[in-house]
Amino acid sequence: MALGKVNNNGYILFLILCVLLGMFTGIGLFTFHYAKGLSYLKDDPNACANCHVMKPFLDSWQKSSHHTVAVCNDCHTAHTLIQKYYIKARNGYHHSVAFTLGGFHEPITIKEFNKKVVENNCRYCHQDFIQNIDSLASHKQKVDCISCHFNVGHFNY
Repeated sequence: MALGKVNNNGYILFLILCVLLGMFTGIGLFTFHYAKGLSYLKDDPNACANCHVMKPFLDSWQKSSHHTVAVCNDCHTAHTLIQKYYIKARNGYHHSVAFTLGGFHEPITIKEFNKKVVENNCRYCHQDFIQNIDSLASHKQKVDCISCHFNVGHFNY
């Protein structure tokens, strides 16, 4: 008789876990679809403006000097596949939490981690020019590109 109760309790626990997993999966898939999640896996700059708060940055990028040679991912993600999607996932998580819960400064500002990504990408694309600047004796340390060229990719608000 005790054995029957254990099996019954195990069955109920299994059923509860299946229901919770199903709910979690369903809500996750709905949210991914509603948020146009697949668009973020591509390099289309319009995906960046899925959230209204990013629209001014897309608009200003379209007027910038870089719009003919670089898209958002060229500056804001790494150039290797794994690093690129790691950064996209990391930023996507932080953006979804911030935009869902409303915990972000407006206008949005770049965080230190992403500043480093952008700086590395400036140096990646402009490496010949940057080497000349870094080699100048007057610079005791590396000069950050975006400290002077903060409006190149798009205008900061």
